[in-house]
Amino acid sequence: MMQTQSLMRSTLIYCILFVTAAMSVMLYYSATKTVNVADVAQDEVVSHVQQEQQEQQESEAAIPVHTNEIKIDRNGQTSNYFCVPMPESVKAENVILENHYMNEELWVSISSSEPKLFQDFYAANSVYGNIENVVDGHFEAGQERTCLRFALNGVYEYRSIFENHILYVEFVPPKEVFEKVVVVDPAYGGEDTGVAAKDIVSKDITLNIAKALKAKFDESDIKVYYTRMDDSNPTAADRVKLSAATKADMLIRIEVSGNENSKLYGTTAVYNSQFFIPGFGNVELADLLEREVVTSISGKAGGLLEAASEDKVIGEATVPAAAIRVGYLTNSQEAILLQREDYIERIAEGIYNAVMKAYEKSE
Repeated sequence: MMQTQSLMRSTLIYCILFVTAAMSVMLYYSATKTVNVADVAQDEVVSHVQQEQQEQQESEAAIPVHTNEIKIDRNGQTSNYFCVPMPESVKAENVILENHYMNEELWVSISSSEPKLFQDFYAANSVYGNIENVVDGHFEAGQERTCLRFALNGVYEYRSIFENHILYVEFVPPKEVFEKVVVVDPAYGGEDTGVAAKDIVSKDITLNIAKALKAKFDESDIKVYYTRMDDSNPTAADRVKLSAATKADMLIRIEVSGNENSKLYGTTAVYNSQFFIPGFGNVELADLLEREVVTSISGKAGGLLEAASEDKVIGEATVPAAAIRVGYLTNSQEAILLQREDYIERIAEGIYNAVMKAYEKSE
């Protein structure tokens, strides 16, 4: 009996020792060994960034954010990776890469409540390695989050690992990662409200359609970049630049119509007749968009329109591009429809179907 109890005690001790050792190995591994780092696209992080900025502005007792330059060693160690050293207290699970593609920036977001730690660390340490795509860098150390922001020379996707307190980042052109790439451009934003009718503004309608589209495309094999997913207003040049930088297969702009004649209604599409693309081009994309959206909403087709000189995004894009004008906000009935969630969903469904059929035609 005593031998049995002794054996049980020994087994229990060994189990405790094993679990303790295993936990130690896991903690060591997470702190120093190779771990993939989570990453998110700008269209997934912009909302919480905007919320943090708003809270920072509204709070009278907010701790100021300290902005500091990050030194870039352009003559040091060579590597296939862009190497970002981290303080020893930073673990892989504290780090998220944010792809702010509209600004051509990589943000390395670190959960931390030690702003002084990062100020001291990056005063003594530089980033290095494959820095040919990195223009400059700085960090913003706040109370709960430190953000390392690197300006880049283009739009990239990232592959990254965290090992021995160093973040290794590989810059990859979008077309090397994704076979199908689309740019969606919700028109207006900021002070540019677009057509307005009472309390309804076009910039909100186009953004709501883009968000409904995102839910659909996120379940597909198509990579979509959005020129805005908040109340910002990128310049026409920046909207066009995104389609070129990502080598997108097509650019789709979402607009809302308006006219002094309040009886006008229906869906139209705009294309650039001055820039010819063999095969599937501007007019073919515009035709598909109008057909599919009109079918989806059971609406009226207003026809295809040539882009006017002020249609800078459609007029200057060098990839197949078209704008879908989803209705007249100046028509009282369409104004009511454009506020309905189910109607927005049907518009998004039409645009989604047009994109899917465009790829079918190009195969």
